[in-house]
Amino acid sequence: MGERAAAGPESGRRVTVMTDHLTPAEPAHEGHHGHRAGRGREPRPTRRTVDLPGVTGVTLAYREYGTPGAPPLVLLHALGERACDWDGVLPELAPHHHVFALDLRGHGDSGWPGAYGVDLMRDDVLGFLDALGLERVDVVGHSMGGVVAYLLAQQHPGRIGRLVLEDVPAPFPRPASRVAAAPAEPVDFDWAVVRAIKAQLDTPDPAWLERMAAVTAPTLVVAGGPTSHVPQDRLAELADRIPDCRVVTVDAGHLVHRSRPAEYVAVVAPFLDPAGRRGEL
Repeated sequence: MGERAAAGPESGRRVTVMTDHLTPAEPAHEGHHGHRAGRGREPRPTRRTVDLPGVTGVTLAYREYGTPGAPPLVLLHALGERACDWDGVLPELAPHHHVFALDLRGHGDSGWPGAYGVDLMRDDVLGFLDALGLERVDVVGHSMGGVVAYLLAQQHPGRIGRLVLEDVPAPFPRPASRVAAAPAEPVDFDWAVVRAIKAQLDTPDPAWLERMAAVTAPTLVVAGGPTSHVPQDRLAELADRIPDCRVVTVDAGHLVHRSRPAEYVAVVAPFLDPAGRRGEL
C-alpha cells in the first residue's frame, strides 16, 4: 500500500492520500448490506484523510471520486454507515461533480473521539470544507447525515449550492426507546455514537426546526414512501419549512439510494446537474 502526505490549503491541515484505492476489507462491509459497490472496470474512489486539529480535533477520512475542478459534491451517510455506503450511486453522481464521501466522526476510518453529536459533525464538515478550500458545495445527506446537512445549511447558507435530504424528517420530539448493548462482534463505528445521536434525535433542539427557514439552497427531499419506518408526513413538514424545497417519493423504504439506486439517481442527478443551474454556481 502506498501513502503520501501533503499539506492542506490551510496551515495545520494534513491530507493523506492512500494510493491503493480500496483495501480487501472494505468489500466485506459493503457485502453486509447485500449490494455491490462500483461497476466492473470503472475507476475506484481514492481514500484520503484530513486532520482538523485547530477546528474540532478529529481526523476525517473520505473517499474522493470524479473530476477535480468540477463542482464539488459532499455525501454524508446515515448512523452506523460510512463513506463506502454511497459506492452504488457514486459513478452516476460523479460525471458532473468532484465527489467527496465522508466518514463522519465515530464512523469508519475517521476519528473516534468519544464526543458525538450532529452539531459536532456539522462543525467537522465545515472544517473539512475549509481545509480543502471548498467555498461552496452541493450536499447530499441520508438520515442522520441529512440532519448534519441541514444544520450546516442553516448556519452557513452561503456555503451550500444545492441540498438533497434522503428520508429525513422534520425534527420533532419522538418517544425514546432503549439503546441495545454494543454487539459482541466488531462494527465499523463507535457504539457510543448510537447513544449520543439517538438522544439528540429523540429530543431535538427546538432551534433546528425554528431555523429551517434559514436554508436558502434549493432543496430536494427524497422520501422513502410507506415502507420506510420514518413517518412520511414529517418529511412533508420539513419540506414545508424550507423556502425552496420539493419532495419526490421513491417507494424503497428508508434506504432509498441502496434499495433503488437507479430510481434514486434518476431523481437526484438531474437536480444536481450543473447544466441546469442558470447561473447559480
